[in-house]
Amino acid sequence: MKKRVFVITGATGTGKTTVSDYLRDYYHMPKVITHTTRPPRKGEMNGVDYYFEDAASFEQNHYLEEVEYSGYRYGSSHEGLDAGFEKNPYITIVLDTKGAITYAQELGDEAVIVFLTVSEDEALIDRMTKRGDDTLMLQQRVDSPEYRRDLTLPKALQDVAHVIVNDDLETTKVKIDALVSEIIATD
Repeated sequence: MKKRVFVITGATGTGKTTVSDYLRDYYHMPKVITHTTRPPRKGEMNGVDYYFEDAASFEQNHYLEEVEYSGYRYGSSHEGLDAGFEKNPYITIVLDTKGAITYAQELGDEAVIVFLTVSEDEALIDRMTKRGDDTLMLQQRVDSPEYRRDLTLPKALQDVAHVIVNDDLETTKVKIDALVSEIIATD
């Protein structure tokens, strides 16, 4: 059986974590825990949502990819991938589009890229507000070049990514189910 990492990518607010949680809960795909220097949001836990790092501890890991986003560093480590694959040959990770490109390039067909988007970009700000993002942090994120970059499917992923419009979670789940069934059938 092949090992596969389902890479969930897209702009902030498109439902990346929700889709990753669905894959974890419904298909028992472990979530690769990534590292960040940003402070935890309300309810987030170290070692569950992220490994919350300071600048020094962030440097101690071995990264497949890392990126700076809105002034904070994010990265996924080789150790995190290996820990996930020890539990299941199918795992999931949430990355920005830059990270997704790296995964596609470095891991080839071991990486299943899922690009989430919405029909109306304005819906993203509403979603982020409802989930409790700090107003100042939200404005900084929306104004960032990384946010604008992640709104559209990068050229490097156009022939690789499975694009899913996530306007309605139930419809998205049906599309995710079809994709997972297709991948499992080919493995």
